[in-house]
Amino acid sequence: MNVSFQSFGGAREVTGSKHLLRVDGRNVLLDCGMFQGRRAEAFEKNRRLPFAPAELDCVVLSHGHLDHCGNLPSLPLDGYDGNVYATPASRDIANLILMDTAHIMAKDYEWLSRHEPGKKAYRPIYTERDVVRVLDHFITVNYRRPFPLCSGVACEFRNSGHILGSAVATVTFRDGSRERRVAFTGDLGRPGMPIIPDPEPLPEADYLICESTYGNRRHDPLEHARRQLAEVIRDTVDKGGKVIIPSFAVGRTQELVYFLHLLKDEKKIPDLDVFVDSPMAVNATGIFKVHQECYNETVRQAFLDHHKDPFGFNKLHYITDVEDSKKLNDRLDPCIIISSSGMCEAGRILHHLKNNIADSRNTILIVGFMAAHTLGRAIADRKSTVKIFGTPYPLRARVKILNTFSAHADFEDIRSYVAAMNLDRLRRVFLVHGEPAALEHLAQVLLEVGVRAVTIVEPAETYELDLA
Repeated sequence: MNVSFQSFGGAREVTGSKHLLRVDGRNVLLDCGMFQGRRAEAFEKNRRLPFAPAELDCVVLSHGHLDHCGNLPSLPLDGYDGNVYATPASRDIANLILMDTAHIMAKDYEWLSRHEPGKKAYRPIYTERDVVRVLDHFITVNYRRPFPLCSGVACEFRNSGHILGSAVATVTFRDGSRERRVAFTGDLGRPGMPIIPDPEPLPEADYLICESTYGNRRHDPLEHARRQLAEVIRDTVDKGGKVIIPSFAVGRTQELVYFLHLLKDEKKIPDLDVFVDSPMAVNATGIFKVHQECYNETVRQAFLDHHKDPFGFNKLHYITDVEDSKKLNDRLDPCIIISSSGMCEAGRILHHLKNNIADSRNTILIVGFMAAHTLGRAIADRKSTVKIFGTPYPLRARVKILNTFSAHADFEDIRSYVAAMNLDRLRRVFLVHGEPAALEHLAQVLLEVGVRAVTIVEPAETYELDLA
């Protein structure tokens, strides 16, 4: 049996997850994400897929975040006619994110072409019609329900504990009487997070393709994050400012709303207005309410036993209308504005940053990973001047980083997760989805815990998997 593996995105970088598994000439694509970074580079990487979609047998989607699902609509445009396998919640979230992405690409192109004719406007790489087309390819499968991918190749999803519907995919194939297995973490979550259950233990595997976003970092306890969140809000309110929070519309926004709900109930923050200004986040919250099978026991009891809505409370306002969004720019009193996109590369957050970044009374609260060369990273690095819509703005607002809210496992979480596997069977761990320092640190951590071999994956390099 000939089995090989290549990464065409998410190798020595944190976005654009695309990993191709070849099993005796059958091609299984794990994720088809969108690269996020410098505009010109992102456009070139996203509009030209580095493999032939028509030659794929199937696609397995780990979860619905943009950097894992964002380029799926490009596949049918280039001849793909197979299935896309995902959990039911991931399918719904991918639908939402892909539609929003197509809409934003079209609007950005239209706005720049009309208002900034001297600047480079990038044509959308796909349209809303293309999103509808790829959604016809989806086959949804629940956790712990093995399903066939193609001849001799099967798969099973386990809850990865990252966002609603996220999954670790285990791909199993047979060589005569021998069964072999490759596991792919997608994005691995953290134990003890709100809303989503802890990551499920993996079945035995011969090879593991593992993310490493926080491979050199250790998260503070969540209770510490709640205290810091309350302190940031109180300090900003005392100065008469606003708290601006760039946040992923799916997962992070709902967690923030949940924590703010708790802090308000405990009277640890002032009774101020909270605005979730993101149509996608509003719709995502609706998806969260539908997929209660994905909750942990605490949130499930709140919904089913006590009939409470963890995603709604007094003075929480969900905004979809663009005119209501614009009115927030004229608001003078303190408030909290949560808006997407999470890395500040598109969406309404750009307008809120443009209108608030130069005011020292305000706080920009960073609650997740910011990839290199994004506006979010420039703000997190506290650059003195940042560009928004191509125009430089002085960064005078306070910048506070709370990575504890990250839905990614840190290196200790990953160490514990991998150490619980059968290390006698596990031949090698391939590290993807990380920046160089994180990759190198996590590789050493896993070797110390007893993993036989660890490989930091290089872009497009072919790795033969020895299954003898």
